[in-house]
Amino acid sequence: MIRVLGIDPGTILLGYGIVEGPATPRLIQCGVVKASARHPVELRLCELFEGVTDLIVSFNPDEVAIEEPFFGVNVKSAFTVGRAQSVAILAAARSGVPVSYYSPAEVKRQVSGYGRGDKAQVRTMVMLQLGLKELDQKTDATDALAVALCHLQTREAARRLAVEK
Repeated sequence: MIRVLGIDPGTILLGYGIVEGPATPRLIQCGVVKASARHPVELRLCELFEGVTDLIVSFNPDEVAIEEPFFGVNVKSAFTVGRAQSVAILAAARSGVPVSYYSPAEVKRQVSGYGRGDKAQVRTMVMLQLGLKELDQKTDATDALAVALCHLQTREAARRLAVEK
């Protein structure tokens, strides 16, 4: 059994999802770490760092999986999200927890079977895989759960391939 902390980085809302698996993945906790939009970016990053560190201390994940920023049309936005990603990486590294990275397309492909799936498809598949009838959470938390599930599935596939060799 492995416990994974999935993170969907953002500089105001950083989504997190904690699951155990790989066989029959189980939801442990999900939500968002909130930073004040009124604070300058450096204080928001401190709030996020403390929030992720608290999650690691409270839930003791074996591994952390982080979604990489999407470099679409808005490069400035991607750089901003990259700051939040770096804070999460630092919190994991300081806690000695290994980190893996997944692009948005990898997460969608692994969780919903289609790399260009929309948020509703991903949400539905997250709920199905975790056996949930409802998921009353912000999109950021749902996305973080998808990242954690993606990591569990990728890790399990790699383990099976290694056994077959």
